[in-house]
Amino acid sequence: MNALMKIAGVVLLTVLASCTQQKKTEEAQAPAAAYFAPTEKGVQDGGVQMVPVQTAKGTFNVWTKRVGNNPKIKLLLLNGGPGATHEYFECLENFLPSEGIEFIYYDQLGCGNSDNPKDTTFWDLPRYVEEVEQVRQALNLGPDNFYLLGHSWGGILAMEYALKYQQNMKGLVISNMMASAIDYGKYAQDVLSKQMDPKVLAQVRAIEAKKDFQNPKYMELLMPHFYAKHVLRLPLEEWPEPVNRSFGKMNLSFYVTMQGPSEFGISGKLEKWDRKADLKNLSVPTLSIGAQHDTMDPAHMRWMATQVQNGSYLHCPNGSHMAFYDDQQTYMKGLISFLKGIDQGQKEVTL
Repeated sequence: MNALMKIAGVVLLTVLASCTQQKKTEEAQAPAAAYFAPTEKGVQDGGVQMVPVQTAKGTFNVWTKRVGNNPKIKLLLLNGGPGATHEYFECLENFLPSEGIEFIYYDQLGCGNSDNPKDTTFWDLPRYVEEVEQVRQALNLGPDNFYLLGHSWGGILAMEYALKYQQNMKGLVISNMMASAIDYGKYAQDVLSKQMDPKVLAQVRAIEAKKDFQNPKYMELLMPHFYAKHVLRLPLEEWPEPVNRSFGKMNLSFYVTMQGPSEFGISGKLEKWDRKADLKNLSVPTLSIGAQHDTMDPAHMRWMATQVQNGSYLHCPNGSHMAFYDDQQTYMKGLISFLKGIDQGQKEVTL
């Protein structure tokens, strides 16, 4: 009798364990199914939505593409350059979907798949702020789910947007961008240039002095001696294809108008841009991301997190300007932790 009871008990435990495991599997599959479920009506096109943007010179269309579906976390991406494309963010596809985080690619006007009016009057920071707001409205993003990530020039745009429209946001990520173009230029001059081989620097400076920026020798010098050390710390032949593809589509008119032709500092429209004194006005939870070998001063980016009202800081010790490639695990783990922490009600996240 006792033996039969023991056997029955084992069978019962086995059945219960099987049911528990099945329930866990179903629970795990349910969010995944919801994440990848289509939200568009009619013909499916991979989450692409062309957004009409109103400007003083008419209506233009900008390209967006949604990846995944999460009503609580929707991350809109602002690429850098200025004038690059969304494509260098494609590495996020290896990390965010498995965490159930929705993200949205977006090519700013004049970039990538969006319309290009080929008119330098459009390359203007306040106009781009209003463009982001129109995109937000078109995509139905709001204070309960809207997170904005701006990288490099996109970080400038993200800061400007948040200073005007933070009431529409849930969280802000400023990736690899200082709060002052003036300080950025000083860092390039006082720190980065001194890390370069003096003979190489002398050649670079000579080309710049002549404003001979179309000289192929200029990039031949900068790619191995600057880009491969401070933009993406990998041998040039190992640079990820999405990065090369994005940079290959750079809108040089946009870039030179805003940044200026030189790689050391800013001399275009953004030359005097400085928002250090205004960081205190940002109450939206804000993550600042810096990297040890960045073109931007990591100490400044750490400081930024202390100036906003609800600041978090992520340091990538092995990374450079594109730390989401050359210090990838640190970057992605920190970004995901921040997004989930804010979603769970935190104002600041220790990373």
